Amino acid sequence: MKKWQCVVCGWVYDEELGCPEEGLAPGTRWEDVPDDWECPDCGVGKEDFEMIEIA
Repeated sequence: MKKWQCVVCGWVYDEELGCPEEGLAPGTRWEDVPDDWECPDCGVGKEDFEMIEIA
């Protein structure tokens, strides 16, 4: 599973944990996150995230 970090605010999306409060179940891969999804902390889109770790 991979982790993606918002380059604007530093919020991290962990594929293993998902983001249930945003409707993303644990295990949701980054490529399966909707293209119109926005960072829950600062509101930027997926294009402003970078992969930070492969586990």
